[in-house]
Amino acid sequence: MKTSIIDHKNIYYPPGGILLWIIIYLELITFGMGLIAMAYYSKQEPESFHTSRLLLNSTYGMINTLFLLTSGACMAASVNELKVKNNKKGKQYLLLTILFGGLFLGLKTLEYYDKIKGGLEMGYNTFFNFYWMLTLFHVIHVIVGLVILVVIYFGIKNENLNTQIDDIESGAAFWHMCDLIWLLLFPVVYLIF
Repeated sequence: MKTSIIDHKNIYYPPGGILLWIIIYLELITFGMGLIAMAYYSKQEPESFHTSRLLLNSTYGMINTLFLLTSGACMAASVNELKVKNNKKGKQYLLLTILFGGLFLGLKTLEYYDKIKGGLEMGYNTFFNFYWMLTLFHVIHVIVGLVILVVIYFGIKNENLNTQIDDIESGAAFWHMCDLIWLLLFPVVYLIF
């Protein structure tokens, strides 16, 4: 892995670069607007939203929250180890990050299977329209994040590739965005209504 000197006190260079942070803010605004719209429609159909929310498995949601928080902590540890050029530990933490991200997707797949099997598909009612749109959009971000992390892992493993610390920080920033979005989705979709 090649390293470069990054001036972290420069406000024009947040970890991962300014362009990535613009994308992160746009994604957060998009999900925020979706959640606001969901809250608005819940006022129009309060009973439907409440009974539909009770059909979700909040235990799955809680376990998935733990998976993503653990993976986020592993990602932060990986970046810290890679910054001090401890590549062995950095790669181990990165693999743990990928593992917990994969566990999130596995449990989410099981949850989706249960919903489809129970007939709670897109179009069932307004609540499940929001459920599918918001959680599937998040799952797409998790899949993209995992692809980025796998590419970074093989970039670190093969030192001939041009992986730099700012590439790793970019991947970490994107991954933490996935964590943050889930921390917004979980209470609103699984607990509030």
